[in-house]
Amino acid sequence: MSVNPVHQTELESLLAISSGLNSTGGNDRLKNIMHQLLSDLCKTIRQFDVTDEEFWVAVNYLNELGGRQEAALLAAGLGLEHYLDMRADEKEAASGHDVGTPRTIEGPLYVANAPLSEGFARMDDGKEQAETMWLQGQVTDLHGKPVAGAIVDIWHANTLGGYSFFDQSQSEYNLRRRVRTGDDGRYAVRSIVPCGYGCPPDGPTQKLLTAMGRHGNRPAHVHFFVSAPGYKHLTTQINLNGDEYLWMTLRSRRGRS
Repeated sequence: MSVNPVHQTELESLLAISSGLNSTGGNDRLKNIMHQLLSDLCKTIRQFDVTDEEFWVAVNYLNELGGRQEAALLAAGLGLEHYLDMRADEKEAASGHDVGTPRTIEGPLYVANAPLSEGFARMDDGKEQAETMWLQGQVTDLHGKPVAGAIVDIWHANTLGGYSFFDQSQSEYNLRRRVRTGDDGRYAVRSIVPCGYGCPPDGPTQKLLTAMGRHGNRPAHVHFFVSAPGYKHLTTQINLNGDEYLWMTLRSRRGRS
């Protein structure tokens, strides 16, 4: 579709006004970001000849997304949160820094100030009949030297895929603990084997993923924050071997390579 020069001039004027570029005061960085976002959105509307009906469906979708408080879930589901990790890895690689343990996304279900233990903690409250899981590890620097006094913050879902605080049936801080490493940098926890889970089936995130032909399931996994004075904060996680969605994800990635 060709662009009418007069229309393009009017659009550029509209975008400058809408993003605040013609206004004094305000945040210049925010203005430029909003100008780029609005420009790209208008370009998309023109390129795909988006109808009025489609536009208002999208606006109402955003209202629904906010009402269900799923914006963070959608950001992870669309890969945007992972893209932030990719950018951080790229910057560190360009600077010649060894990144050590790979970072992964935090996800939307972290809760701060979990109970703190020294060296060992039991994470579950004992109310679920589930397979016991033992996790142990060692925090080291990039040269393999143990890091004493590091805080390992661990959280994961229960056997139904629910997280305490978000799942009101669970006790406070169930399956959430912080452990301070000993002089040898080691920590250990006892917990239960978590279950994988999906997006709320009636929510806007799953609605969009379904429309794109995607499932919204995560393999069973455990989240970690690791922090210590003088060291960069690490956000990472592990997936549990044998979960069907773990292998489905790997197969789909290989198929695209």
